[in-house]
Amino acid sequence: MKNFLLLSLTVAVSIITAKATEPSGSLPVIYITTENNAEITDTENYISATFYIDAMSSGYASTGTETSQVALKIRGRGNTSWLNYDKKPYRIKLTVGQKLLGMSKSKNFALMAYADDRHAFLRSTTGYKISQLMNLAYTPDRRPVELILNGDYKGLYFLTETIRIDKDRVPITKQDDETTDASIIPGGWLLEIDNAESAEQVSITEGNGMTMRFTYKDPEALSTEQTDYLMSQLNEMNNAIYNTDKTSTTWEQYIDIDTLARFYIVQEVMDNTEAFHGSTYLYKDRCASSNWNFGPVWDFANSLRRTGQKFIYQDSPDTPQHWIAEIAKFPAFQSKVRELWADFYEKQYPSISPYLDSFISAISSATTHDVQRWPSYGTSDTATRTAEFKALLDARVAWLNEQWTGSGTESIMTPDSHIQPIYYNLQGIMVENPAKGNVYIKVQGNKAVKEYVK
Repeated sequence: MKNFLLLSLTVAVSIITAKATEPSGSLPVIYITTENNAEITDTENYISATFYIDAMSSGYASTGTETSQVALKIRGRGNTSWLNYDKKPYRIKLTVGQKLLGMSKSKNFALMAYADDRHAFLRSTTGYKISQLMNLAYTPDRRPVELILNGDYKGLYFLTETIRIDKDRVPITKQDDETTDASIIPGGWLLEIDNAESAEQVSITEGNGMTMRFTYKDPEALSTEQTDYLMSQLNEMNNAIYNTDKTSTTWEQYIDIDTLARFYIVQEVMDNTEAFHGSTYLYKDRCASSNWNFGPVWDFANSLRRTGQKFIYQDSPDTPQHWIAEIAKFPAFQSKVRELWADFYEKQYPSISPYLDSFISAISSATTHDVQRWPSYGTSDTATRTAEFKALLDARVAWLNEQWTGSGTESIMTPDSHIQPIYYNLQGIMVENPAKGNVYIKVQGNKAVKEYVK
């Protein structure tokens, strides 16, 4: 009997292990095999590999097959996400451009792990969707997939378009590296406000005395003439933003106010405290009338995490946040934000909840396999996590609506202790009169907790 129980336990453990190392079958699966099964050890050096995608029943076309694989190169990507998690993100570069799972044709994609998102992978999903609803010129497309790397099941990933200048991505005309042509230099720029040092950077001293770093993504190598132009533009923008006369419109001669307001609203809805600190992109097209545009959106890892309803530039855990606190003082910018917000709040935001429900339905089976593969990172209860996330998001949007409608100003703050709590059931539906003896999600300010109502 003892041996039988031991055998049964061994079989049960084997079954659990098998489930944890196999895809769910509910999402497309991308198979990548590196040359000689070499390990991917850093974020700088690409190694050769081949891949194929089994689109399963997704409705998209597969790419390659097990016996006819496609060449690519792969390396790690990210900073904190690469160093701090065993579930690693990757950057892939195809030899020939492909339309992977219906996305725009390109050689360049990322495999995002989102190991730090315990809210059912909803942070970036929601941020990207709001970017689309705010009609930013380009929002990276993405597809949930399951990854098998060198025969090892790596769990749920998101195959994502990377940010680069292209007709189907950032839709501007590229500028050549190291050009000295004065007629070309004023346009075709793609920059990132960055919080990490790199060789491909210029920096200025912000009006508040902080160092502000810009990584140039395109062009990738600068001539003296390009460097001089870029430094001049950045310093002139900085001086205009820190003009003590907040009725001045000089800064609007450099920055497109409409695009900035749309980008800013996305970040505020998500309470993304990393915005304007890092992973914040700007681009400028090659035409005489072109201003600098903020976008596309990218990283939402630090969204809806802190307690207290505050604007992203107030008491941010990610400091310094550049420019935005000063820009928010301009009445013209405040008016533009309110104008765009009114349309978003009334016409666009109601579509978010059903969109998230559909997304969770599509990935729920894969999240079960993912959490078995990565017990320290994954989401084991998507229903509860989704309800918590939606409750936080609704509370955030309700607070922003109070600030941006009527006669309110962007400086109004309400302590959490004075905010009336809102209760949601575990399906994420608001409950006006919580019944005793039930468990609800209580949202007060920007904090959500499960609470048993006695």
